[in-house]
Amino acid sequence: MKSITIKGSQRESVGKVATKALRNAGQVPCVVYGGDKAIHFSAEILAFKNLVYTPDVHTVVIALEDGSKIDAILQDIQFHPVTDQILHIDFYQIFDDKEVSMEIPVRITGNAPGVRNGGVLRIVRRSLRVKALPKELPDFLNADISTMKIGSTLTVGDLTGEGFVILQDDSRVVCQVRTSRVAVEDEEEEEEEEDEGAEGAEGAAAEGAATEAPTEE
Repeated sequence: MKSITIKGSQRESVGKVATKALRNAGQVPCVVYGGDKAIHFSAEILAFKNLVYTPDVHTVVIALEDGSKIDAILQDIQFHPVTDQILHIDFYQIFDDKEVSMEIPVRITGNAPGVRNGGVLRIVRRSLRVKALPKELPDFLNADISTMKIGSTLTVGDLTGEGFVILQDDSRVVCQVRTSRVAVEDEEEEEEEEDEGAEGAEGAAAEGAATEAPTEE
């Protein structure tokens, strides 16, 4: 999984007054949990652009002013209810030898025959929680729909990968191709091809019979 480095300044004062002052200065107050103790720091709001406003997921390297670095993942984020400005971010510290769980996006690939025939692709889950060592966390989970016909369903059990475990039940639906008013049967194309083949064979047989028929003198 790709990683993003965020430069931060450790903060000692964590009261409401200090927090408000940070936000007014364009800083985001943050906390890192999961280590020996919680670490409070702040960083410029623009530093989180590629972490928050993206469909991709990343691990984070928090680089503090004293030279220390903390590996972490985004755990929770709070936005202002009106302006959507980032108010606070919680991180969780990760270690190379300890498994961690994280929401991983589902990426749809392929072209479903059922959709080509007028069906509608319904995506039920756009992300799934995965457990793995940090180095084994995937960037995304691949959901291949290239064989899905109208009425077909893709479940968690159909998604495969090495080095990680998907924590949802195998029977959970990821996506499905549903029928619609303009949908046609998936077998229609195959039937047309068979009909064309049969007509071609009949035509060839008729021509052969005409050639073999005796001519009148």
